[in-house]
Amino acid sequence: MSLHPALQLVFWHWWLVGLALMIVEAFLPGAFFLWMGISALVVGTLLWAAPGLGIVFQVALFAAVAIGSVLAWRRLRPQKNAQVAVNGLNDRSSLYTGRTFTLEAPIVNGIGRVRVDDGQWRVAGPDLPAGSCVRVIAVEGATLRVEKAD
Repeated sequence: MSLHPALQLVFWHWWLVGLALMIVEAFLPGAFFLWMGISALVVGTLLWAAPGLGIVFQVALFAAVAIGSVLAWRRLRPQKNAQVAVNGLNDRSSLYTGRTFTLEAPIVNGIGRVRVDDGQWRVAGPDLPAGSCVRVIAVEGATLRVEKAD
């Protein structure tokens, strides 16, 4: 396909498109435009190395690289839930299950309080005096379900 000489794409056109797409990515989340921008840069670099490539080949190459890179990114990106399950970063309360603590306030009518590291947690369990040793058996929201430790 032949275009008017003034409408021919040269390598720096693709580089400008790539830069523009990366700027769009800075304002829109998702890393979708990032890969399209990189694809435009790849086409521009290839056109710089081989300036005689036709416009149809350029657009087809851009589409192929863009689709391939987006699909590869979606397949290879780390899974968010897998990281949370491993280190408990966003679910600190799950790290307390099985640990033992000393009651800071007695459990009266099923509710008491323990000190955990640098904070205090509400506990629910059988009535026990302050100073008793309890083991966390479950976490229910912001309340630790406890039992008397042996």
